[in-house]
Parts: sequence; C-alpha cells; structure tokens
Amino acid sequence: MPPLHHHLRRQLRPRSRLAALRTRHVLAGFAFCLTVLYFLIRSDESTSEMDLLERRMNSGPPSHPYTVVKSSVDWGSIEYRHPPPPQLAQLPKPPKRAGQPRVQHRFRKESLEARRTRDERRAAVLKLTQKCWDSYRKYAWKRDALLPLSKNGRDQFSGWAATLVDSLDTLWIMGLRDQFDEAVAAVAEIDFGHSSSPQVNIFETNIRYLGGLIAAYDLSGREVLLQKAIELGDLIYGGFNTENRMPVDNINLEAAINGSGLLVEPSVVSASPGTLTLELTRLSQITGNPKYYDAITGIVDLFFRGQNQTLLPGLFPMFVSMSRADVTTGRTFTLGGCADSLYEYFPKMHALLSGTDPQLAALTRGFMDAAKQHLFFRPMIPHEDDILMSGNVQVDLGGEPRLDPETEHLACFIGGTFALAGRLLASDEDVEVGAKLTRGCVYAYRSFPTGMMPERIDMIPCGSRGSEEPPCTWDEERWMEERAKRPEYKPHLPKGFTTAKDPRYILRPEAIESVFYMWRITGDAEWQEAAWDMFQAVARGTATETCNAAVLDVTVAMPQLPQEDYMESFWIAETLKYFYLVFSPPDLISLDKYVLNTEAHPFLRPVP
Repeated sequence: MPPLHHHLRRQLRPRSRLAALRTRHVLAGFAFCLTVLYFLIRSDESTSEMDLLERRMNSGPPSHPYTVVKSSVDWGSIEYRHPPPPQLAQLPKPPKRAGQPRVQHRFRKESLEARRTRDERRAAVLKLTQKCWDSYRKYAWKRDALLPLSKNGRDQFSGWAATLVDSLDTLWIMGLRDQFDEAVAAVAEIDFGHSSSPQVNIFETNIRYLGGLIAAYDLSGREVLLQKAIELGDLIYGGFNTENRMPVDNINLEAAINGSGLLVEPSVVSASPGTLTLELTRLSQITGNPKYYDAITGIVDLFFRGQNQTLLPGLFPMFVSMSRADVTTGRTFTLGGCADSLYEYFPKMHALLSGTDPQLAALTRGFMDAAKQHLFFRPMIPHEDDILMSGNVQVDLGGEPRLDPETEHLACFIGGTFALAGRLLASDEDVEVGAKLTRGCVYAYRSFPTGMMPERIDMIPCGSRGSEEPPCTWDEERWMEERAKRPEYKPHLPKGFTTAKDPRYILRPEAIESVFYMWRITGDAEWQEAAWDMFQAVARGTATETCNAAVLDVTVAMPQLPQEDYMESFWIAETLKYFYLVFSPPDLISLDKYVLNTEAHPFLRPVP
C-alpha cells in the first residue's frame, strides 16, 4: 500500500492536461498582476519614498561607531530649592480614535513631467545642502556656527555645536546617512555640564538643541539621541527651579548646579516662556516621565487665564513678566520678533496633544480672531493683488489701538500657522487668510531686484484695519505723500514700500516655511513655483565659495551683494529643509504624522 502522502499528492495533481494548462495560466496571470502592482507601487514615489527611507536608514549599525560621554553634571539628580509639587500633572491620554481633521491635501499622482521637474529642483536643494554641510564639517566642526567668508567657526549658543545638532534631522530627511551617523557620534561627546558662557539661554537651547535631538530621535530611533535629550531636558527643567515655578530666560549654570534656586527676570519677551511647551511635552511623551509636561502646564494655564485680560483681548503684549506671573501688562502687540513662536505653538500643541486640551483650542482661536481684527492689513500696491501683511499695534493711553504697518520677515511664519490652525479647527476661511498672508511675503520677495525680502519693511494700509478690505486702488499721489513722511525712505525702493528699515536678508526661513505649509495643505501648484523662484534668488544672492552668508542689503541689485561673515544654524536646519520638503513627495514628513517645532524639527504625533 503506497504511503499516505502519495495519495495526497495524487489528489492535488490536475486530472487532465487541460486542467494543468488552466492552472498554469492562472498562476501566470497572478504573477503578471503582482509584477504590475509592484511597478505601480515603485512608480508612485509619493506613497513609498518615506517607507523606503526609513527601512534603509534603520537597517544595520551606524556607519560611524560612537561612545556616549555622560555630561559632567547629572542634571537629573540635583535637589531643588523650589521642587515641583508632589502630584505632577499627567499627560492627557490620546483619544481612542483619531479626533482631529486631516491637515494635508489629498495629493493625486503627478504626471511624469511634473515629477521630473520636482526631482530636478529637489536635487538642486540637496546639492547646496551638501556643500554647506561639507564646509561646516571642514571649517567649523563642533562649533556653533560657520563663518563662510573667513572659513572659520564661532560659538554663541553655549558651544554645544548648534549647527551640528540643529542639522541632524535635515541630514536624515535628505538621506545623508554617513553624514548623519558622523554627526550623531559627535553629539554623543557633548558635555551639557560645561558651557562656553556662564548663562545658558533657555529659548535657543530649547528650540535648536533639545528640539534637534528629539526630532532626530523620533526619525532614527538612535538611543544616544534620547540619552542626550534627557540630559539637556533636565538642564532646561532646572530653569523652573524658581519660587513661583515659572522659567527663567537665562539659566545661571553655577546656581543651577547647586540647586539653590534661580531668580526670574522681571521682564522677558513673550516668546521665551511660550516656546518651551512643545519640546518638553514631546520629551514627556517619549520618556513617559511627566515632569517635563508638568513644568509647562503652569505656562499654558497662565496664558489661558490672561488672554482676555490684555489691552487687546486675544493677543499678548510683546513683553511679559514671569516673576510676577503677569502676561497682561503691556501696550505693544506683534506677531513678529519677540512674540512669534508663542502664537505658533498654540495650534501645534493642540495637534501634539491630539486636541485633548481645550485651553489650546481657545488660545488658538482667540489670537487668530484678534489678529484678523487688529494686526492684519491689506497693503496698497500697484497691481492691486489681494494680499495681507501683518503689522504691529501700539495701544495709546486712551486705550485706542494704532496700527504700525511695519512687517518683519520673522512675521512671515503666520501664513503657514493660520493655514495649519484653519485645518485643525476646521475653518476654510482661516486657510484662505493664511494663503493671503503667505502671498504677501512672496510678493515682498518678488518686488525687490534681488528676489529677496528685507528683514523689516513698511507699506501703506488700504483702509481700516482687518482682513476684510474693500477693493484697494493704487494711488500714486498717496504713496508719494506717505513715503515723504518716512525719514528711512530711499528713492530706489519699489512702489508700495515706504521703508526698508533693515535691508538685510540673514538666511531666514519664515517665508518658505509658510509656502511649504500652503503647498502641503492646499496642493496648489502656485506654491511650488513660488518656492522655486525664492530658492533661485536666495541661493544666488547669498552664495559664497564655501556656503551661503547673510546679505547686508537686498534692496539694490549689484554684481556682488555685500555680505556678512555669518551663517545661522537655521539655514540648514530650517530654510534648506523647507525648500527640500516642498519639492519632495508629500508623505515625507507628513503634517498628519508630524508637528514641526519653530526650528522646523519634526516631532511624531502620538497615534490614537
């Protein structure tokens, strides 16, 4: 009797040649379908590139081995004179189901021609980034900043290699693995117990260093980055060792080491305390230690309680007092320098906490409504484009708000923030306001002969304050009258501009940041074209033999623009990264998966 498996094989055999042929045809058809599906997936770069990048980068050991050097001060073991309360605030639990609206546009598959153009532009950004990184590595390795003209380095942010740490996730995102691993090996040796300055600025340390470490860890999973983030997070946490548990602006290292307590400054820019929330919250999410989140809840509570008590309810004055826990006293209001990232973090914290804290939605909605009423204006320009700019407001002694139509490059972030908040709060109207604000900054870039926007400019408001303006007709006589009132006016300024008080371009990212958000949120091709115009102008106008340098005057075209011997760390960390992401498939750092801090460091949003 034949064995049992012989009978089983006989039962599985086709009963005839026809059946066998039919089976082969079915299998061949199935194989063909799999082949077609494979090439369809491979050809659809927009749905595969991020996964391929993550698999490639997470495979195998680092190309540069490293040894972790613990900082000379164990910031986590210091006993504080003003310890936190026994019961710490706990992170809100993310909802069981996804509760926030989709942020990114649903992109369709692009044409072959569009993809070819995008790839060429992205390659140009990558090439420039590699040049800058190579120059930093050659001339300023482990220094805070590169001096591109003198081919040297400089420390101004505690000497902890700001450009190196700030650029980590850019290297990762651009697929530069060898450079990334070499930088991680250098990070492993940083001593956060010793600083080149006796004072450590908590704002810059938080956004550049801690933000850079957290994002690089979220992307790569390299444990050394988390270890260093905890060391630095504990140092920043020491900045809350104050009598009222409000953070200082500058951490005195000697006082921080002995735990004797820090003195809170009587007045600080509002962005300083307001821009600690995102990074410390994400550190608590990653580590499971609630102390970092507990520290920032006092800040959020303070701004929430004071939002409707200011002279412009909804907005906060440029300067606040952490020593008095007062965020209501002050007469100057702006979305530009000194206040910018305070407002940027309200909707981003709302996203990072999955919409679980109603205070953040209220803070977001409140500032947006007030900004539309008081700060935004439509400028009078020759082509009568429907754009918006963001100005400043001074409230006089009688309580009357007076608009100063000065726009800073720093304020150009607000278009992207409005569009992001509009999506998160399901407001198409605010997405459109964000588009008009972003077009305003793009207009400023295109108006000047160098293709770059100055640091500070003035324009003429069309009429009353507010975003809803009647048609604005160009009035040459009015423009001439208004510019005559400005001692800073220069005859060569384009029509519509009355001053360029600060004519520099210092490699800032805020305009391309908003263009990036508008592209990802709306999918409108105008934003990619605007980004390419901006990139060509900036890359050309700031070029040096080694990398790129700040330009002293972008209002006058000349063969060689006057330059400053300085390259901010945010050039690679933000500006070039945003350009690269505009020309990348939209799933690379998706806004539905990540929240970017004010230094463009992407933090993973918790998954429900």
